[in-house]
Amino acid sequence: MAREDIAINWLKRAKSNLIRAKIEKLPDVYWEDLCYDAQQAYEKSLKALLIFNEIKFRFVHDIGELINTLEKNQVSVPAEIKESVILSEYAVETRYPFPSQPVSEDDYVEAVTISEKVYNWVVDQIDPQLKLKL
Repeated sequence: MAREDIAINWLKRAKSNLIRAKIEKLPDVYWEDLCYDAQQAYEKSLKALLIFNEIKFRFVHDIGELINTLEKNQVSVPAEIKESVILSEYAVETRYPFPSQPVSEDDYVEAVTISEKVYNWVVDQIDPQLKLKL
């Protein structure tokens, strides 16, 4: 499979996570779980960009590491994208019933807003013809 097709598949999965994150919260659903989907959309978007640019990376949940890998390979990442690495905590810490701070609705809104911004930024970075496959 061509790298472009692999990158598109990653973006499709990111889009799926973003859609799930935006689904109306049901009573027994935790904000943490919706934030996890927002984090996954962010992470998969960055991995799609790495793949598209043929940059090797570790399969980690650490958004900061993924951003650093992009930058070390001459991909310019806007400040507003770099500042949003806080979503990494939703990959592990808040997914389990550890004694962590509960996630609020405001935290959730921020996570989805950030994730959507990152997804759209990555989509804008790829070849315009590939966007038609999304």
